Amino acid sequence: MATERSRILVIDDEPQIRRFLRISLVSQNFAVSEAATGREGLSLAVSQAPDLVLLDLGLPDMDGQRVLDDLRRASQVPVIVVSVREQEAEKVRALDSGANDYVTKPFGIQELLARIRALLRQQGSAGSGPGTLRLRRAGLEIDLAARSVTLKGDVVHLTPKEYAVLERLCRHAGRVVTQSQLLREVWGPTHVDDTHYLRIVVSKLRHKLGDDPQGPRLLQTEAGVGYRLLVDTAEAES
Repeated sequence: MATERSRILVIDDEPQIRRFLRISLVSQNFAVSEAATGREGLSLAVSQAPDLVLLDLGLPDMDGQRVLDDLRRASQVPVIVVSVREQEAEKVRALDSGANDYVTKPFGIQELLARIRALLRQQGSAGSGPGTLRLRRAGLEIDLAARSVTLKGDVVHLTPKEYAVLERLCRHAGRVVTQSQLLREVWGPTHVDDTHYLRIVVSKLRHKLGDDPQGPRLLQTEAGVGYRLLVDTAEAES
């Protein structure tokens, strides 16, 4: 469950969208602030310190990508981009610039609410130190402190690259991690275009974790963008 009265800042120039989101969010016990321009949104982000931001890219006074850049210079508040722009390049740019997720309009409100709750849960456990995260999902348990991976009690033997990819997805559980980020962090900056390396590793991970690519329970592909580790519960333990 989301923290009671978590505050969501909606930055969108369409009154109908803001009203729809306000009604939907308030019904789920969120507090809602609204901004119709990028500058107003940045001002509210500073003055109100929201728990999460829903950001449109097509704003009247400044491009939403610039708003995202300015937000990231000042805060690590979770940001979900909600935009009609569906080109892969736009999604990758936003995610690489620090957006936690990207939802294309028109969207299903229940899916958006689920993504909001997942990010708020993740944010709530972010205070624990690195290496203490233990994640359980569909019989899979990943203990980053012990560098162990088990599936239904059995040890899963992973290569260093397989573990490195899974570890990074685990640290960002519930959100999209772009292909370029994974390639840069696991293979190095000279391999950011070698997407076939990543596809091979993800395919092997799915096989070892018993995950069906046609109906994934663990590793979800965001076509042309990256991968998401699907979670019900992510908890940090000291």
